[in-house]
Amino acid sequence: MKGDKLTMNIALIQAYIELGDTEANYDHILEMMTRAVMAEAKPDVIVLPEMWNTGYALDRIKELADPGGRATREVLGAFAKKHGVFVVGGSVAENIGGEIYNTMHIFNREGEQIAKYSKMHLFRLMDEEKFLEAGNQAVTFPLEGGLIAGASICYDIRFPELSRTLALAGAKVLFVPAEWPHPRLHHWKTLLTARAIENQMYVVACNRTGTSGDTSFFGHSMIIDPWGETVASGGEEEAIITGVLDPSLTDAVRGRIPVFEDRRPRMYDIG
Repeated sequence: MKGDKLTMNIALIQAYIELGDTEANYDHILEMMTRAVMAEAKPDVIVLPEMWNTGYALDRIKELADPGGRATREVLGAFAKKHGVFVVGGSVAENIGGEIYNTMHIFNREGEQIAKYSKMHLFRLMDEEKFLEAGNQAVTFPLEGGLIAGASICYDIRFPELSRTLALAGAKVLFVPAEWPHPRLHHWKTLLTARAIENQMYVVACNRTGTSGDTSFFGHSMIIDPWGETVASGGEEEAIITGVLDPSLTDAVRGRIPVFEDRRPRMYDIG
């Protein structure tokens, strides 16, 4: 946050994830997060990728998933408090009473958990529905200066109803952790850009990189502004991608093209 004008430095942790090695993944993510906060332009918000604690080791997910999310909350909450940053904790496999969820944990600068979101739309091409339970609640959460953000995970971006619901609830930023693989790079870029343009909001998307089994993940984490312009993006290698959000741009774009004022919700019901 700079001066009287609210802008936020964002750091995306585009990491390689070891399949099923939770100890190595916690250590590696913390190491990359620590490098991010040591940068000259310290981030206000750090964003992690999807399922970073286990990867898609779905055949062992019950034994690997974080019981009650306790380890994740302890590690990320302590980091957020120590370094005075928001942490949008990507997502982890979380065991809640024997049911496994793909869950995002979000922490404020004091290390307090301010929100939690479980992925609503399960991706059949990776057999998620056979091993995971779907979340059932859309989530927004506060950042600073009254700025509201929305949560979405990977496959969720193929469902524009969710991002529109979040925008109508006041979100000006959409965070999207992902494990999005080859060969669908064109879909990734197009869908993220569409969500930004149609909702006149920032989209902040953090994808993993590397290979897991027969699946290759391409990175290309992105920050896209409310005009659909790319603020920052990564390549295919492991990296920390940084950029700046200016929430006043969202207001300017929404004032220039009044999409939300011109909506006709009653006309969208075909009966």
